[in-house]
Amino acid sequence: MIGITAEPLTAAAFAPFGDVLEARGEPDRIINRGKCGRWHDRARLDFGPGGQAGISMFLAEARSLPYRLDLLERHPEGSQAFLPMHGREWLVIVAPDAGGRPGAPRAFVAGGDQGVNFHRGTWHGVLTPLHDPGLFAVVDRIGDGANLEEHALEPPIMVDL
Repeated sequence: MIGITAEPLTAAAFAPFGDVLEARGEPDRIINRGKCGRWHDRARLDFGPGGQAGISMFLAEARSLPYRLDLLERHPEGSQAFLPMHGREWLVIVAPDAGGRPGAPRAFVAGGDQGVNFHRGTWHGVLTPLHDPGLFAVVDRIGDGANLEEHALEPPIMVDL
């Protein structure tokens, strides 16, 4: 079985697939009479023609490492942002497009204070929290049309630290 090693999630490493959402370093702006830092406009949201922004809540079952990766998916009509609400590490898996199918996947360990925004058409693994509860706020496209493509991996790939 093929295996990959998860690496720490950084904006530079993740840039080909989307945006890392985090409140680290100095805020861009100080608001609310100096009581609040704002890290401004951190993701390229894309809801496509006929789509609109939707905010949903997802509660995913926790997974353990090594993790058996057997499915990748993508959303051709819009971006999809995941914002953890649990404060614990979670796994982010992505792959480049290789002629309409996923290329070689990469895995990242995201901190509980890091979210991601997958750009439109980015192949990614299913939501993979490493601890319960796997609660996330999700901002993505709401609208008509087929906005989900799935690709089963055969053989599966094992992901570990």
